[in-house]
Amino acid sequence: MRDRERLVEVRDLRMRYGATDVLDGVSFGVRRGEVVCLLGANGAGKTTTIEILEGFRARSAGEVSVLGADPATAGDRWRAGLGIVLQSWRDHARWSPRALLAHLGDYYRPYSTPDRSRPYDVDELLAMVGLDGLATRKIGTLSGGQRRRLDVAIGIVGRPELLILDEPTAGFDPEARRDFHDLVHRLTDLEDTTVLLTTHDLAEAEKLADRILILSGGRIVADGSADQLARDLGREAQIRWSLDGTHYVHAAEDATAFVRQLLAEHGDAVGDLEVRRATLEDTYLAMVHRDESTPSGAGEGERPLEVVA
Repeated sequence: MRDRERLVEVRDLRMRYGATDVLDGVSFGVRRGEVVCLLGANGAGKTTTIEILEGFRARSAGEVSVLGADPATAGDRWRAGLGIVLQSWRDHARWSPRALLAHLGDYYRPYSTPDRSRPYDVDELLAMVGLDGLATRKIGTLSGGQRRRLDVAIGIVGRPELLILDEPTAGFDPEARRDFHDLVHRLTDLEDTTVLLTTHDLAEAEKLADRILILSGGRIVADGSADQLARDLGREAQIRWSLDGTHYVHAAEDATAFVRQLLAEHGDAVGDLEVRRATLEDTYLAMVHRDESTPSGAGEGERPLEVVA
């Protein structure tokens, strides 16, 4: 059975810029093997949180442990276990993808372990991200989507234990996005890589994430799977069906029980059966709206909702 210790532990994280509290008591954990998505509006503090976890930004207060160390003081061996895909990357226009990945991969070689050989073979990595046919092209000639694929390759070249992705599919076309989703599943299922990502694509978050964290007002206001969050918000499923040419719609908390009873009563006469559950977008908007509607003094120091997976 896979070890499920927490690779990320954040307690009472606070970040203040001047008189503004961007993060106001953020607490969460990420277990080994999970895909966790951090959602929030622009300015909610997602990038600040990510940069603190990466060791790029000093926090104002709170406790943070990533891969067993404090990012603010961790050394090179710690960094070798961390993969990062930023929102943007400064291109090395005259390099080829193969040359750049081989160069960067050399930094990870001294940090190989018996359980994790570093770095990836360059040609294997290029194939994983769909750039094997462009290995010797100048990076400056690649399209935006191809450069984004290269960003992902740079983030995983060292075979990280924890991969942090900040808006990873920005600029991807639908095919590239699907390939990226397949890659994430491969990394978690076959490579024992834990993933923490931010995205504005709620359908992507719903498809990829084991758990979803919603950041609003500098706090985590929800923590759970998409289905858990919808249930705890009281979102009913909508069942549609036809019977003798007439179409019906019914809302139910337990869609399975309702459909079972419907089929027991009418059998094969039931047609066009469809069950629609609340989407992550529905849940996300409702939770953020609820949090924004909560008086600022109410429940101070507490999170309005927490579902532990």
